[in-house]
Amino acid sequence: MATINPYEEAVLFQSNSERERYDNMSTLFSLIVSLDHLERAYVKESISENEYAPACNRLLSQYKTILKLVIDQNQFGGDSRSSETTINDVKDFMRIYKMENPAASHRLEVGVPATIEHASRSNSTQSASERAKWVAETTQNFITFMDALKLKLRAKDQLHPLLGELVRGYGRSDAVGATSSGAGGFGNDAEEVRGKLLNWLIRLNQMKASDEIDEDQARQMLFDVEAAYNSFFRALQDG
Repeated sequence: MATINPYEEAVLFQSNSERERYDNMSTLFSLIVSLDHLERAYVKESISENEYAPACNRLLSQYKTILKLVIDQNQFGGDSRSSETTINDVKDFMRIYKMENPAASHRLEVGVPATIEHASRSNSTQSASERAKWVAETTQNFITFMDALKLKLRAKDQLHPLLGELVRGYGRSDAVGATSSGAGGFGNDAEEVRGKLLNWLIRLNQMKASDEIDEDQARQMLFDVEAAYNSFFRALQDG
């Protein structure tokens, strides 16, 4: 029976590759904890939307990079690990290391800041020039994404960035609409179609970078985006 010397320093790694693996996992752990604290600070209004959004986007970007490294190193690190300790996604990682961070878990699942998930009114005091710029950018985002679908782009890493920009711009429609048409903003129609766009964004976020949507999904996605596009311009005309 092996004995443990309590005065002997525990060694986590025996090679540079193992050391890098543990470094990457510790980085992933810290990013999840940081994101959890950021989400809670935002809910408590300890930070403003202008501070929250870029910080959240930065953590999400860093998370995506480090998670891929952790998964790749885990899968190609040898056969000594059991299925219980195999890391295929962030849920496996949080389960193995007993992480209880529901706020971070939700944000990672959604893949975009709360200011995009829930329509923000922080831009309701836009000037005419700012409004014109926003309308032009959102229109361009719509056209770019619809063209991508029509050109048969189907992979997550091709569609997710484009849809993210589209949802980010479209999510401001309620705030801008409130300026033009009163407290009601653009109404329930805009909120409904924005919800459909967000659901597609979440679905793409949960796919691997190389995964592709099928033709039925692409057709439905194009239908929903075109509906959002039409709703967007109806709202602008009514405003």
